[in-house]
Amino acid sequence: MNTNHLLVLQEIIQHPQATQRQLASLSGFSLGKINQTVNDLINNGYLGNNSNITSKASKLIYSKSPERAIILAAGYGMRMVPINMEQPKALLKVHGETLIERQIKQLHDVGIHNITIVVGFLKERFEFLVDQYHVHLIVNAKYATHNNLSSLALTTNLLKNAYIIPSDIHFKNNPFSRNELYSWYMFSEKHQPEQEFNVTKHLKITKASSDHQGMVPVGLAYLTDPEASQISQNLIALSQQPENNNSFWEKALVKKRDFIIPAKLIHNNDFTEVNTLEDLRDLDSNTNHLNNLAFRIIEHTLDVNSSDIHNIKVLKKGMTNRSFMFEAAGGKYIMRIPGPGTSVLIDRSEEANVYNVIKGLNFVEPVLYINPQNGYKLTKFLENSRTCDSTNSQDVQRCMNLLRHFHEKNIQVNHTFNLYEEIEKYEQLRDGQPSAYRDYEVTKQNVFSLKSFIENHRHDWTLCHIDANSDNFLFVKKGQREVLKLIDWEYAGMQDPHLDIAMFAIYAGYNRQQIDQLIEQYFHGPCDRQTHVKIYCYVATAALLWSNWCEYKQTLGIDFGEYSLNQYRYAKEFSRLSHALTKKEEL
Repeated sequence: MNTNHLLVLQEIIQHPQATQRQLASLSGFSLGKINQTVNDLINNGYLGNNSNITSKASKLIYSKSPERAIILAAGYGMRMVPINMEQPKALLKVHGETLIERQIKQLHDVGIHNITIVVGFLKERFEFLVDQYHVHLIVNAKYATHNNLSSLALTTNLLKNAYIIPSDIHFKNNPFSRNELYSWYMFSEKHQPEQEFNVTKHLKITKASSDHQGMVPVGLAYLTDPEASQISQNLIALSQQPENNNSFWEKALVKKRDFIIPAKLIHNNDFTEVNTLEDLRDLDSNTNHLNNLAFRIIEHTLDVNSSDIHNIKVLKKGMTNRSFMFEAAGGKYIMRIPGPGTSVLIDRSEEANVYNVIKGLNFVEPVLYINPQNGYKLTKFLENSRTCDSTNSQDVQRCMNLLRHFHEKNIQVNHTFNLYEEIEKYEQLRDGQPSAYRDYEVTKQNVFSLKSFIENHRHDWTLCHIDANSDNFLFVKKGQREVLKLIDWEYAGMQDPHLDIAMFAIYAGYNRQQIDQLIEQYFHGPCDRQTHVKIYCYVATAALLWSNWCEYKQTLGIDFGEYSLNQYRYAKEFSRLSHALTKKEEL
């Protein structure tokens, strides 16, 4: 049988008293098509002459009926910042009922109690479901760096006769059934720009043409053999390829330009994908989730109501924080929320003190609010801005000019940034786990042996940015010129100002020749040889610091890929180079 036969048979199962005209209305087929399909089903032994279900059809129904469900709930739900910092998206309440509990109850209503939930972010928040609904939890430890293909790949032995469900969908009516006869993937009937696939009148899912709007994928699917077995194999193969780390599981459904299973359509008004604050507010304007710390800060600082906060957009996930941009009170703003593990990395009271000391400087971002306890920060959004291009010599020269101008102000604060203590702090945060680098202890010894040279030749200490990388230098267009700002001062403290030069270099990935050029740009020409060598020593030491920082972040499930390898390589190569040069200095 083909999909049309199965679709009509399923409508007959669900509506046994329906006339052929009613079946045509339910299925979307023409009356002639229904007549032909019913005759085919009779001729093939699935229906009796009076269109009753035969034993052959009953066996088919039994073999294809839903047995279980898999709910995907591991991800951050980044577009729900700031709400998702306190609650996984699946546990958001709409009219007093969490999204995932609504789905579980809808599954129970059709007799499905074998439910597996793949969790990751704030996984502990889901544990109560085990006792309350007898679900099974599977933890995706890679949730922070992988997309949901990696989540479903953990369940490949469970795909036969299973619903695959995204946890952030609110279905107005129960989308599940006691009877399913074939595999399908759900699409909305709505068309939108930039959607990748369309559904034909025969329910085939095919690639949309480049100049055509595609249909909106819902994410709900039902899988049964033989497709379930094929998709299981696809998931295993795809999940082993690093280029698929950020892929959605639907990639396992695609062969050439088409899905290997047909579509099932749902009206756009019958479901809501809760992706954003606006989605949640549209579903339930009285939800308690709008009483969020970040919103309370915004409301108080800007003197607005939560309903005035709109056009929320999550910014690119930073190395340390989660930030979102929004509009309110006729302007654009950025709210920074510290990311996981930052409380042990950064003293927020020290950061707040730095911002208080430098607030009068014209090259600092305009901070409207900063909390010295939890690090929440509200700033005005700098319109028409761009980050420094570290490959552009003119950009870099202006950044070095600003950096030196800042250092020469000799600003003082009451705390220091101790490179060596910070390196050892990050080691301790690994909870006794050794470094992933086999020669780490040798590298550390080489780096730490540079300490005496640094201390014998260090510059008078002043307030330093510490994280003076190219992304923190913003060129803001003001009329016909660009004004330069230096932002994100959370690591700032007293240090040798020449450390900031090394920090810029290693983040930019400069080689030795480029670092030499950077030093000359800062000093407007050559500096003395001892200072030059000392900056090499800082390159090695700062790189070991950020390598350890990356290793700590790795324990939290956050992988910075090539950046972490580059930092360790700097530590090794520049510690060797520095040793060779310091010996020459001693001679």
